[in-house]
Amino acid sequence: MTRPVPDEELMTLVRGGAGDMLGVLFDRYQVPLFSFYTKLTGNRTASEDLVQEVFVRVLKYRRSYRPGTPFRPWLYQIARNAHADHLRKRRPEVELQPEMDPPAVHNDSASANQQEALLHRALLELPEEKREVLLLSRFQGLPYNEIAALMGCNVGAVKVRVHRALQELREVFLRLGGGGVADRKSAGANYGL
Repeated sequence: MTRPVPDEELMTLVRGGAGDMLGVLFDRYQVPLFSFYTKLTGNRTASEDLVQEVFVRVLKYRRSYRPGTPFRPWLYQIARNAHADHLRKRRPEVELQPEMDPPAVHNDSASANQQEALLHRALLELPEEKREVLLLSRFQGLPYNEIAALMGCNVGAVKVRVHRALQELREVFLRLGGGGVADRKSAGANYGL
């Protein structure tokens, strides 16, 4: 059994001109980037376009990748820049529609699906900078040190931002869901809020 080639080795090959290796990276990161953008923008079409734009930029700016450095933070910096450029060019995003919600992966019950939809609505109500830090840390699984490098701050600042964003998300989630004591326990148990 062969081990998968690390992202950093693949990107080094892409940097050196092996464009076909970009397909492997695309296969690895297409779904996580789409999920990131869908939760960030609430717009499926824009998210699909942004994922494509990220990989166009990866190819275009491949020489800026420094071999031996972690690939994922470099990729997400490109993703953040693509999103910022998208916001400057486009009119405001359309609101996330229920049929655009990604399927719930943790439970098939109607209640869990409602909670998942409520969480997506709550995320979209957060200011973009709070939504982004939560998406990177909780949904994309980036460690705080990688997020700190992306955002140009220290790890302590990232921890504070995540904590404050979680507090605000909890408040919005509870407000949208009616906010009873039982809801607070449910929100805490299901989403770490």
